[in-house]
Amino acid sequence: MEFKKIQFRSTDAQKIYENYLKQIQSATKKLSKEDQTDILMELNSHIFESISKINSEENEVKTLLELLDKIGIPSEILKPLIAERKLNQATKTFNPIHIFQALILNFSYGIIYFIFFILYLFLFSFVVLIFAKMFYPDNVGFYYKRGEIFQYGGFLQDKNIQQYEILGIWFIPVTILLGVLFYFLISLLLKLKKSLRKNKNVV
Repeated sequence: MEFKKIQFRSTDAQKIYENYLKQIQSATKKLSKEDQTDILMELNSHIFESISKINSEENEVKTLLELLDKIGIPSEILKPLIAERKLNQATKTFNPIHIFQALILNFSYGIIYFIFFILYLFLFSFVVLIFAKMFYPDNVGFYYKRGEIFQYGGFLQDKNIQQYEILGIWFIPVTILLGVLFYFLISLLLKLKKSLRKNKNVV
């Protein structure tokens, strides 16, 4: 669906509206074009419904200002939504830049987002370990000795410790499997969080 700007009779109202759209675009610039347009259209539709019954130019300005004040500043009210959309984008693309942005955006939004932060950190670490094992096969692995050593990964130089590496060539397949499991866990938690939010909104 194509985005269409609202046309006001009042020049002042039009300027206020255009400025608010720019604030929305600025707040959502880290998201994909699709998500940017989706959020812009959603807020635009809300504004349109609220001012569509206004008859005079003077009431347009007054009503628009009251409405935008009630909605709030885009850079503040959209933070949770932007953080969630960024998580979705990171999960779909697994782009390191998107993942880093998702971690930063979500770190301060409560326990559920902290969990996402940890899961993504593990997921990213698995990717790093796979490449590290390829380039430094003798220094990266799963080191274990009952009661003394337990380390997954690492860049170890001590030959006495290296002898306790127990996975060998299976380290990469096992790490890939762990990465896949964490990926599906993140996807499942995202769907669960969306479902809970929808149910909450319905109630």
